[in-house]
Amino acid sequence: MDKETMLEEVERLRKRMMEVANEKGFSSVESVQISQRLDTLLNEIQQQS
Repeated sequence: MDKETMLEEVERLRKRMMEVANEKGFSSVESVQISQRLDTLLNEIQQQS
């Protein structure tokens, strides 16, 4: 995945995480799973830089 695509995915996940957190709470399983995927992606981007 190229950096631009990764950044687009970061934004998509960030928005989804906020939607889920607002509906189910920040500590919901789904919110935590999205947050973990987001963390992994951000780490990958940082390693490429």
